[in-house]
Amino acid sequence: MATREVISTGNELAAIAAVDAGCKFFGGYPLTPSSEIMHVSSDLLPKIGGTAIQMEDEIAGICCVIGAAMAGDRALTATSGPGVSLKAENLGLAQMAEVPLVLVNVMRGGPSTGLPTRVSQGDVLQAKNPSHGDYKSITLCAGSLAECYTETVRAFNLADRFMQPVIVLLDETIGHMHGKAVIPTAEAVKEGIVPRKRFDGPAEEYFPYDCEADQPAVLNPMFEGYRYHFTGLHHDKNGFPTEEIETCRKLIQRLEDKVAMHEDEVESYEEFMMDDADIMIVAYGSVSLAAKETIRTLRAEGVKAGLFRPITLWPSPATKIKEYTDKIKNVLVVELNIGQYHSEVQRAAARLDIDGLFKVNGRALSPYEIAAKVKELY
Repeated sequence: MATREVISTGNELAAIAAVDAGCKFFGGYPLTPSSEIMHVSSDLLPKIGGTAIQMEDEIAGICCVIGAAMAGDRALTATSGPGVSLKAENLGLAQMAEVPLVLVNVMRGGPSTGLPTRVSQGDVLQAKNPSHGDYKSITLCAGSLAECYTETVRAFNLADRFMQPVIVLLDETIGHMHGKAVIPTAEAVKEGIVPRKRFDGPAEEYFPYDCEADQPAVLNPMFEGYRYHFTGLHHDKNGFPTEEIETCRKLIQRLEDKVAMHEDEVESYEEFMMDDADIMIVAYGSVSLAAKETIRTLRAEGVKAGLFRPITLWPSPATKIKEYTDKIKNVLVVELNIGQYHSEVQRAAARLDIDGLFKVNGRALSPYEIAAKVKELY
């Protein structure tokens, strides 16, 4: 794939990626530390015939994005944890109605207002279930400046493939980090765009929610001659509300299975010096950068440490985690919360002896802290 070198921040790269991936609409509200995504989108989108709107609040921001996506546009919103809390109800609407959109969450300290200008990874479990009900969330997590770009591009393709919201997690450190990144060219990205499916038959034969048990709905853009009902209620094949028992059961099971039965299309992870590791560090996002430096230091001292970095957090790469934890006794999960992904590693490994290093004061974890914890434990 053709590449280019750019010097930018993670937030700016996420906005550039959206435009390169065919996004035509941004709707949102400025919220530290994600605001630069809105700023850059509002500069870039009008130049390509797109639209960026600052709404009156976070709720309106997600509502207009849903509307743009229903009209057939690739659509983006960006925020931080408190904004996701406000968007939660309408994220549930998008899950139920199967509306594809991308949400970039640049994580900061919480709960509530928390530490608005400081780093955190406290929204990991929120991203798994941002709204009530049964469905399968798709959440990606960038671990470098380049991935702020590539994972945002991937999110748009996954949103259209699975017809649902896809969340991209950055954190304050990686969102505001400024440096060089090697990313695909805009032309290469356009060649890899995966458009959403459309129905091209007679209008009277169009039933958007009449699909296989492991497949998403086929929602043609509004205003193009195909009529269907749009609702957050349980619905039938044409989108009209229903309480028929079997129809309701099949609908909710399908919202789960359309992702669960195709996790191989979503799953992504990085293995760093894992070939001969006898200590596995699990880290993601900006913390993984510190973990890599830690591993280089430990290796120089004769300690065989390696990194397993989930890029797709949800659904988690549980099978691969289990494969490693079955053969590696010493496992340390490092994250900027009090163990939100640690519990998932324990679940996947079927082990309760997984160690953790957690930090929640808004400051980054240094390689020295991680190395000291490894030496203390092992």
